[in-house]
Amino acid sequence: MERVEIVVLNWNGWQDTIACIFSIQKQDYPNFHLLVVDNGSTDDSVVQIKKAAPAVELLQTGANLGFGGGCNAGIRLALDRGADFVWLINSDSTADVCALSALVRKAQSHQTLGAVGSVLYEMGTGGQVQLWGGGRVNLWLGQSHHQQSPGKLDFISGASLLLRCAVLEKIGLFDQASFFMYWEDTDLAFRLQKAGWQLAVADDSKVWHKQSASLGKRSPLLDEYFTQSAVRFLRRYARMPRISIALMLGLMLVKRVAMAELSRVRSVMKGYRGA
Repeated sequence: MERVEIVVLNWNGWQDTIACIFSIQKQDYPNFHLLVVDNGSTDDSVVQIKKAAPAVELLQTGANLGFGGGCNAGIRLALDRGADFVWLINSDSTADVCALSALVRKAQSHQTLGAVGSVLYEMGTGGQVQLWGGGRVNLWLGQSHHQQSPGKLDFISGASLLLRCAVLEKIGLFDQASFFMYWEDTDLAFRLQKAGWQLAVADDSKVWHKQSASLGKRSPLLDEYFTQSAVRFLRRYARMPRISIALMLGLMLVKRVAMAELSRVRSVMKGYRGA
């Protein structure tokens, strides 16, 4: 039976992380190991997680490496240990008992599948779909959107992402040098598909997720990181990046000016200048 290394990244959110751990410990897939990576938390996350789940392995990065960097710390251990798959699941998520089994079963159905996602549901709503595995990217407008029903995907969300280790050994891990937060999963999916691998969604893998729990949906810091990563992504993949970036920035700025959110306007421009 193929071995799965599960990586949960924590940053100042031990309450959510502990709930996520408890849901993972109930998984019906028998051959997995859980690794919690603390990404330089400044609260008492490490103490609280060790207290609630003393048997769970906890890796401390010592600094906030961003989403991709923190996940990479766990992925490297998984590769060193000879895992067949790595399951990345956000700490602000809880998984159905069959979630992992469904992901592995889907990945095993076709050897060309390099990444498989879950169906994500809004936490606390029961059955409201947040996204169907991942989403699409419009490289001309510099926009991405989440799929909420079955269909073609350009990327799988890092909120619940099963990766084949053989793929990672060939194409590399998240590009943490370019993407501190946001768009790192999309970049990985583009590189994966360019190398000939495919994406899929396990329709019966159910995960409940809090959207933007770490920073908040309308956080200026979110805007800064999102814009910075989006600009870097478009420079790498868009056919006419200057036009795509201009259109993306224009849409973002108009929306925030219309809502009189001037602090977010400044954050968007700061992210652009930092790219």
